Amino acid sequence: MTSEQLRLFYRDYIACLNGQDWHRLDRYVHEEAQHNGRAFGLSGYLDMLRSDFRAIPDLVFNIDLLMCEPPRIAARLCFDCTPVGTFLGLDIGGRRIRFTENVFYEVRNERIASVWSIVDKAGIEAQL
Repeated sequence: MTSEQLRLFYRDYIACLNGQDWHRLDRYVHEEAQHNGRAFGLSGYLDMLRSDFRAIPDLVFNIDLLMCEPPRIAARLCFDCTPVGTFLGLDIGGRRIRFTENVFYEVRNERIASVWSIVDKAGIEAQL
């Protein structure tokens, strides 16, 4: 995939997540996907996303920065949401929070094969 193809692919992937269009997730995520070095597979990836949306019903992925250099994608995602209970081990208790996530992807065979992500937990703690 070219840089432009990766950019379009990623924007479509984010639209899939925001629409919770889970039957299309396999178009974007490799069957043997890894997350932060752990083998998740597509089913584990889907379980993680479903869990995120249960914990944060108003979750929306917003792309702030996006860089693509085949076969990798780098993004800064922004969130403005209201987790219903605990999130990242923090008792949010329904308060509205804003935070960012820096995430890197490696695409193999036109699907996300590896994801490395870091959420700005210190930024969340500062709001509490």
